[in-house]
Amino acid sequence: MIEIATDILEDEILRRWPVALEKLLIDHTTHKNIIWATDMYVEKYGESYSFDKEIKIEQITGKYGEVIKPRSVKSKEEQDFRVKDKAEVFTPSWICNAQNNLIDEAWFGRKNVFNTEIITEDGNHTWEPTAEPISFPEGKTWKNYVRDTRLEITCGEAPYLVSRYDTTTGEIIPVEQRIGLLDRKLRVVSENTDKSGEWLKWAQIAYQNTYGYEWQGDNLLLARENLLYTFIDFYVAKFGKEPIARSIIQIAYIVSSNIWQMDGLKFVIPGTCHDEVSKNQSTISYDLLSGEPIVSQVPAAKPCPGCAEDNPHKHNGIYCLIRDWCKPHDEGKIRYIDLLPK
Repeated sequence: MIEIATDILEDEILRRWPVALEKLLIDHTTHKNIIWATDMYVEKYGESYSFDKEIKIEQITGKYGEVIKPRSVKSKEEQDFRVKDKAEVFTPSWICNAQNNLIDEAWFGRKNVFNTEIITEDGNHTWEPTAEPISFPEGKTWKNYVRDTRLEITCGEAPYLVSRYDTTTGEIIPVEQRIGLLDRKLRVVSENTDKSGEWLKWAQIAYQNTYGYEWQGDNLLLARENLLYTFIDFYVAKFGKEPIARSIIQIAYIVSSNIWQMDGLKFVIPGTCHDEVSKNQSTISYDLLSGEPIVSQVPAAKPCPGCAEDNPHKHNGIYCLIRDWCKPHDEGKIRYIDLLPK
């Protein structure tokens, strides 16, 4: 049985479910692996870890098994660098919980559905989970809740979706106290199903309706790992054993489709916007000795139209694809940008 720990080891995934690790690294837009989208690893590990390079299994396992680690496990120096480089600051779990509670208050039409927020005498924020099974308002069922779409933007390690640990302290959160949007869906599934097959069916539906995007490849992989291990945690809590490998691999595939890599301002894969080179232009210079004109042909470069005009619909980068699981596979791939108003 897997021990719940803050730092998920890629070596463990590779040893137990190698296909799942392959799927966790897939970018379903490019059909390649996700990219690093940061240069912070280049100095220590070399050019194969640079911004536009794919994250390979051999770069994060074996002797490189320490490369991917949660923010709370990183050194203070690494954390400070990430703050300066990408303004990376993670939200404490109690704030995630308070904001997720507001979402559920609107959906259910009442407060304190999954838990009650508490401020202790020493000023700390915590919560008390609701003891009884979740009840649903008239006209809505638990299946409606599981199917309802949720999205975490710029998700980092995905603390709003799943809460295996507090991203600021690294403290493990027990399954029964978890507060993520997906955690809540899985709690509802566990409360309303008894057989493994039915639980797995509705757990998959919960995952298919939970989305998130992130810029940096290491954070994205951490988010995907957290969603995958959350599936295992809840299954173990319900049935007292781990799910079979086939189920784990299927969830890894859904997670890699729904938690994707994207520049959240341009809606393209980070770093893919580029100058457009048009036909050659003539330029004239003069010989310093004779004064004679010298005509040269040089290619003309124009910046990405979307970047130049600050228009998200005109970028020449690779627009990101996401999956609509209600449609057949070929029809279900849609550009995220097409979901936004013109």
